[in-house]
Amino acid sequence: MKFKPETTVYVSIKEYNFNKRELKGFVEASEFQWNFTWSFTEGKLFVNPPLGRALIEDSLLRFLIKKDYELESGSNYKFTVSSKF
Repeated sequence: MKFKPETTVYVSIKEYNFNKRELKGFVEASEFQWNFTWSFTEGKLFVNPPLGRALIEDSLLRFLIKKDYELESGSNYKFTVSSKF
């Protein structure tokens, strides 16, 4: 039986600013760690540092859009991606 590769991604929401209309947080997957800012009215996601950004950017944006109204500052979340980092 073949197992599909997958990686668990951990997301921490640090700040949810309605005045600026942005969400800031931290994301970790495997050995990679990034800070992110999501401008939810513009639909733009900024991920730093750039090392490995392509691995997480699309999956993180889909997660943020899907869970938008459930996300709270100071909370932690996780989701799984179908690839091995």
